Amino acid sequence: MPTEQTREEESKDLFFQKLETLAREMIDTHDKDFAMGALILTARWIAEDRIIKVAKAS
Repeated sequence: MPTEQTREEESKDLFFQKLETLAREMIDTHDKDFAMGALILTARWIAEDRIIKVAKAS
């Protein structure tokens, strides 16, 4: 029996769908190596806190 997803799970799924779309666009425009490199570099920037969090408006 399938279980319903939480809001957080739904949100994460949407981000993965966006990442897949972006990755496909990068591969189609350049190539697979470019897409992988760009995503790895982005992960490194996140790990190094080089990507600044944007404050959410309340």
